[in-house]
Amino acid sequence: MKKYTYTLLLLLGLQVILSCTPKKEATLAAASKLRISWKLLSNFTEVENGFQARFTIYNFGTTPLTDANWTLFFNMAPRPIIPLKEPQSARVEHINGDWYKLMPEKGFALNPGDSVQILYAGTEGVIKETDAPLGLYIVYYDEEGNESRTEQIEEYSIEPFTQKNQILRGPQDQLSVPGAAAYYRANQELLLENETDELKIIPSPVRILAAPGEFRLRDAQVIHYEKSLENEARYLSKKLKEVTKLNFRISEGTGDGISLRVAPVTVNDVSQEAYRLSIAPQNLTIVGTDAAGVFYGIQSLLALIPFEAFGQKETVLSCLTVEDAPRFATRGLHVDVSRNFQTKETILRSLDLMAFYKLNHFLFYTTEDEGWRVEIDGLPELTEVGAQRQHTSGMDAPALHPAYGSGPKAYQKGTHGSGFYTKADFVEILKYATERHIKVIPEVNLPAHARAAIKAMEARYVRLMSEGKEKEANEYRLVDPDDRSVYVSAQGYKDNVVSVARESTYRFYEKVVDELAKMYKQAGLTMDVIHAGGDEVPEGAWTKSPLAAKLLKENPAIKDPKNLQAYFFGKLVERLKKKNLTVHGWEEVALLKNAEGRYVSNPAFAGGGVVPYIWNNLFDDYRDLGYRLANAGYPVILCNVSNFYFDLAYSNDPKEPGLYWAGFVDERDAWTFAPYNMFSTTLETSMGQPLDATKDFAGMQRLRPEARKNIVGVEAQLWSETVKGRDMLEYYMLPKLMGFAESAWAKARRWEEMPSSAARTGAVTKEWSVFSNTLYSKDLPRLSRYNGGYVYRIAPPGAVIENGILKANSASRALTLRYTTDGTEPGPGSAIYTKPIQVSGKVQLKAFDKAGRSSRTVSVN
Repeated sequence: MKKYTYTLLLLLGLQVILSCTPKKEATLAAASKLRISWKLLSNFTEVENGFQARFTIYNFGTTPLTDANWTLFFNMAPRPIIPLKEPQSARVEHINGDWYKLMPEKGFALNPGDSVQILYAGTEGVIKETDAPLGLYIVYYDEEGNESRTEQIEEYSIEPFTQKNQILRGPQDQLSVPGAAAYYRANQELLLENETDELKIIPSPVRILAAPGEFRLRDAQVIHYEKSLENEARYLSKKLKEVTKLNFRISEGTGDGISLRVAPVTVNDVSQEAYRLSIAPQNLTIVGTDAAGVFYGIQSLLALIPFEAFGQKETVLSCLTVEDAPRFATRGLHVDVSRNFQTKETILRSLDLMAFYKLNHFLFYTTEDEGWRVEIDGLPELTEVGAQRQHTSGMDAPALHPAYGSGPKAYQKGTHGSGFYTKADFVEILKYATERHIKVIPEVNLPAHARAAIKAMEARYVRLMSEGKEKEANEYRLVDPDDRSVYVSAQGYKDNVVSVARESTYRFYEKVVDELAKMYKQAGLTMDVIHAGGDEVPEGAWTKSPLAAKLLKENPAIKDPKNLQAYFFGKLVERLKKKNLTVHGWEEVALLKNAEGRYVSNPAFAGGGVVPYIWNNLFDDYRDLGYRLANAGYPVILCNVSNFYFDLAYSNDPKEPGLYWAGFVDERDAWTFAPYNMFSTTLETSMGQPLDATKDFAGMQRLRPEARKNIVGVEAQLWSETVKGRDMLEYYMLPKLMGFAESAWAKARRWEEMPSSAARTGAVTKEWSVFSNTLYSKDLPRLSRYNGGYVYRIAPPGAVIENGILKANSASRALTLRYTTDGTEPGPGSAIYTKPIQVSGKVQLKAFDKAGRSSRTVSVN
C-alpha cells in the first residue's frame, strides 16, 4: 500500500518542521528522556459521575522542562474536563474528538532527575485500561514558540485498577466488583442435565432427524453439482480439503458420493435460502431452493465435522437429515474500519466467519470523522488526507489529527490510524463476499460524522485555489467557510458536520456513490443499496451558518436549524432513488424533531425505500422506537445496543477492553434476544439496575401482530474505537457472533414470548446452558483451526475459598480448570481442579479448552 508523504500538506500551507541546529538537536534529545505513568485515582468524587486521575512525569534527561518549551498530546476516551479546586502545575485541555493536551502553567519547571504529579478531573467514570490516555507524544517549542520537535513517549505505563472506587463508575453503579467470586456466582446458574448436552449445529436448524449408519469422507471423492452450483461445489471442495487434508474432485452432473442440487424446499413456511441436508451411508446430498440455500447446507455439513477430525485423512459422519431455513432475511454484521483501520485480509477472514454462521449482510463502515477508507477516482485527497492521521498544528489544518492512540506519525508501525482500500481491494472484497452469498452495503455517513471528508475536501479546495481554479475548487467543498456554529458531537468533535445548504455537498455525495457503483460493476454486481448514516447531528449545528440562514429564509417550512437534518436526508433520498438505490440509515433518518425538539416518526418515508436501523432500546423515551417505526409502516432492522453492540466490553473487569456507555454485552446477551418481545430481553440499565419488563416499559408501544413482517432483520455492530488490529477484532466478535447468529437464523425459542416469570427464567437458563456448553465443547475449539485459526475469548473461571477450601467452576463442563498456588501463571502442565480442595495463600486459575486456548487468569485468596 502506498504511504503518502507530507508533500500535499506542504502545498496546502502546513507549517514545515524545520531542522534544528546540531546543538539544539542534542539539547532536545536529552530533554526528551521522559518516563510517564498514569493512574486513575477514583470515580467516587464530589462531582456526580466524576473521576480524578493523575499523570506522573519523570525527567531522566539533562535539560529542564519549562513553562514554555513543551506540550504533551494524547488521546483519551472523550470526557469533559472539569477544574480542580487545588491549583496544578499543568492543565489538561480537550482539543477535538478524543484528542487532548497537557500544557504547563506559568512557573512550571521539571529539572533533570525530578518528577512531578499532575492531577486532573472530568465527568463520566473511567473503569477500563482502554480508557486511559493513549498514543502519548510530546511537542517541543523553540524560543519563538514554534514547534521544533515531536517525539513519541516510549516509556509509558498505566497503573492497575485494583480498588472499588476505580472499578465501579461511582455510587450509581449497581454492578458487582468483577473477580473470581463474581464469576463463581454467575457460573452457578448454569444448568446441565449431563455433560453431553450440546447442539449439533450453531445456529440451530429447524429440524434434525437422526438416522442409522455412517458416511465416510474419502480421498478423491467426487462432488457432483448442477450447472448453477459450480461456485458452491468449488467452495465445498476447498473447505473439505482444508479440514480433512483430503482431495475432492468436482464434476457437473449426478452420481454417488456428494451431490449439490437445486429443488423446491420449504421449511417453516420459508423457501428463500432454505435447504435439506441428507447424509446416508452411500450418499450425501444438499438440496437448496436456491444457491444460497445450498451454500448454507454446506455450512451445516462443515459444522458437523468435529474438532477432533480436523487434519485427519478420513472423517466419519453420522447419518441424519437436516431441514432448515432462516428466521430473518437480513442477518447483518456491521464493521467500522474508520476509527481504527483493518486490513483487507482481516475483512476477508471476517466474511468467512459470517458465512460459516449463515450471516448474509455486511455493512461496511468506511467513512467517519477519523478516517476515509476507500479510494475514490477523481478525489485523491479522500485517501491522501482523509485516510491518514498525524500530528497537526491545530484544528484548522487540512489534515486529520491523531485519534485512539494512533500517534504523531502517519502509518507508524503498530498503530491503526492510517490505511485505506484501493479500488482493487474493494472489488476483491465484493467478489469474495458474493461467493459467500453476503451482500456488502457501503456506508457513506453524512451530514455528521464527516470530518475526514471535510478535511480532505478542504485540502482539495486549498490546492485548486492555489492553482487559480476557483470553480473546480468549490465543486465538492463541504463547508460554509463563514459558519461560526458551536457544537460538540457525541464523540467530542466540534467540526464534523457538512453544510446542507451547499449544492456541492450533494454533488460530492453523488460523486462518491457513482464511483462506488463502478466498483460494484467491476465486480460483476449492481449496487442497489446505500447506507447513508444520518445519525448524531449535534445540537447547535448550522445555527450560525450564513448559508443555512439563507436556506431557512427561502424555505420557511423548515422553521428551525434542527430540522435541516431531515431536510438534507429528504433531498438525498430523492437523488439516490433516481439511481435506483434503496436507502438505509441509522434511526434518525426516519425521524423528525417536533417543536419541543423531540424525535417523532417521519411519515414521509414509511413504506418506501428507506430502511432505518434501530439501536436504542435502552435510553429515554425512545426504548420502543423500533416498534414505533415498524407499527408506522417502516421496514426495520433491529440493532439493539444492549444485545448486539459487540464493541461493548464483555464485563466490567478493567482488563476487558471495550466501551460501556450502554452497559456490557457478552455472548449470552446476543443469544438472549426476543425480536417481538424485546422488553423482556432488555434486562438492565447501563448502570446495572435490573429492569422489569412490565413496570419499566409501561406506556411503551408493543409490536402489533400485523407489523411483525416489518421487522425485516437484525444486525450486530462492531464499532472500533478500542479495537486495534485483527486479534482484538476477532476477540470482540467471538463468541458473541455465535449468540447473535442463533438470534438471527434459528426459529423462535419457546421462552421468547413467555411473560416474565420464574418459569421463563428457568427455560432461558436451561437452554442457555446447552448453548454455552456447545460453544466451549465444539465451536470455539474448531475456530482455533478453522481458516488458519481465529482468536476468541474464553470466559474466566470462578472461584471462592471458604474455610481454606477452594471451590471453582467455569462457563462450561467442556473447559478444564488448572491452578497454581506458588504465584506462577497456570499453564498446560498445572494441576487440574476437579473438586473442592484444601489450599492456602493466593490461588491462580485459568480455564482451558480442548484446543489448549485459555482464559485470563483469576486470583483468589
